[in-house]
Amino acid sequence: MRRLRFIDSHTGGEPTRVLLGGVERPAQGVESGAAELRRRSGWLLEAAIVEPRGSDILVGAVYWPPAPGQAAGEVVFFNNVGLLGMCGHGTIGLVASLAFLGELGSGECRLRTPVGPVRAQWLGDGRVGIDNVVAYREHKDVALEVPGHGRVVGDVAWGGNWFYLVEQPPLALELANREALSELAWAIRGQLQARGIRGRDGAEIDHIELCSAAGLPSGMDSRNFVLCPGKAYDRSPCGTGTSAKLACLAADGKLQPGSIWRQQGITGSVFEASYQPAGHDAHGRLCIRPSLVGRAQVTAVGELLVDDSERAAHSWA
Repeated sequence: MRRLRFIDSHTGGEPTRVLLGGVERPAQGVESGAAELRRRSGWLLEAAIVEPRGSDILVGAVYWPPAPGQAAGEVVFFNNVGLLGMCGHGTIGLVASLAFLGELGSGECRLRTPVGPVRAQWLGDGRVGIDNVVAYREHKDVALEVPGHGRVVGDVAWGGNWFYLVEQPPLALELANREALSELAWAIRGQLQARGIRGRDGAEIDHIELCSAAGLPSGMDSRNFVLCPGKAYDRSPCGTGTSAKLACLAADGKLQPGSIWRQQGITGSVFEASYQPAGHDAHGRLCIRPSLVGRAQVTAVGELLVDDSERAAHSWA
């Protein structure tokens, strides 16, 4: 019987479960060891967040504190179908959880993720600031014909995960439309796959982000609906999705460095975001360093019990 110490939180309504023990750290670090982690412990990660211990909307994180002589801890995020590159709401939840446990010290948290280093700061009262990995737009105005929905046009951008971002989708971004929005986003993802439209180096575009400025409360800049790879919608404004949105705005000259962008999610929660330029990459793409501020609340602390006999029941590893 394996024992997994965990702490749960939610960030703007989106849950995070952080595993604090019971999962072996990749020997070569998370940047190059994510595949090893998935191969060796993927079944265990899946068991920790799906039924009967969790649900499809729960996002997991395995956290290892800084090794002796190191300044940064390591984290790997995952959901119901596999590992994630980065997770903004999950980072906010992780830092709030470490603060709750008294494990932050100065309040600053440096993290190594599979897609690069991240810095976070505990701001108090549940608020966490993040300096995310570099973000950029890969393709602009990619048009798709989506059966049952017609033509949509979107950008392909990286914000720690790959996104296809659609402005002014054919459905209103209201929580009451969540099932129809999920169907639309899933159909868009299917068309991206059918047409072979991918991110850099052939990476799958596995997050769909629908954006609109219609009907916003005062002070908000945009509302989004984000469908994640496991077909669950993000209850928060999505940290990596907001980062991808900033990359598109920056590339179009619609948002200046340091200006605040208030991104509202489909449930009404908000991230405050800004960016600083990070030069151009080898492909000539404008790169930015996004910063986010959000709020998380710890909801549970406990221990999961997982029997090795469950290994065969879990498939994504």
